[in-house]
Amino acid sequence: MNELLLPHEAEVVERVNESPTIFTLRLQFCDQSKHARYRFTPGQFNMLYLYGVGEVPISVVSDPQDDTLFDHTIRAVGRVTRGLAQLRVGDRLGIRGPYGHGWPLREAEGRDVLIITGGLGCAPAVSVINYVTRRRQHFGELVIVQGVKHADDLIWAERYRRWSTLEHTQVLVAADVGNTLWPWHVGRVTDLFSQMHIDPRKTIVMMCGPEGMMRIAVDRLRERGIDDSAMWLSMERSMQCAVGRCGHCQFGGKFVCRDGPVFNYAEIKVLLSVRGI
Repeated sequence: MNELLLPHEAEVVERVNESPTIFTLRLQFCDQSKHARYRFTPGQFNMLYLYGVGEVPISVVSDPQDDTLFDHTIRAVGRVTRGLAQLRVGDRLGIRGPYGHGWPLREAEGRDVLIITGGLGCAPAVSVINYVTRRRQHFGELVIVQGVKHADDLIWAERYRRWSTLEHTQVLVAADVGNTLWPWHVGRVTDLFSQMHIDPRKTIVMMCGPEGMMRIAVDRLRERGIDDSAMWLSMERSMQCAVGRCGHCQFGGKFVCRDGPVFNYAEIKVLLSVRGI
């Protein structure tokens, strides 16, 4: 069977509860030769297969140079993810992947990096934040902008606080609805754009989140002078086969699983202008 279609067994080595509904599984392939060969790029995803239940696409959030374990952060929202939430250390599941195109890390070297995320879909961006912060000498300024609907939705709050203490790093966080302990901005994430310390001439943008938010963000960034070709978006669709055969993730004439999930904005701006595609 084709290597890309065959699940390989992996074991849960560690489990981290990030919030009441979000958890991270730290995994290792049971076949050590498979584990040694496994490589991925931040922004790519795996298909996680739960025996007798089904499979679901989940971004890899760990560092690609960590050859010991690879991590998936998952929100329990459907049948498969609720099943994955029941896994404990020592349990096993199937893994297919990695799939798709990741973030343009080579193109980003030597440039300022602006990362914008919205909602709970921040996992694809966390991998690139980890990548940049561990290789700061290769990149310019790092600006991280995160927006959530409610203050209680923010996971990894401690990571954002830690990132904000790093040199040449700016962290801006917003919640549509705050609470008494919320230390950041209350309002829309795009309200923070006026505070970003960026040079449009040398900035590359990496963005993920709800498409409505990304459309607005793109318009604001273009007003700041950032070129369409300097913006990269991670798109979400129903990905079932992960190899562009089933058609569920078709995005105009493209397939998110095969041609994405990371796209250059200049390549898809016509598609984004049509709602429902």
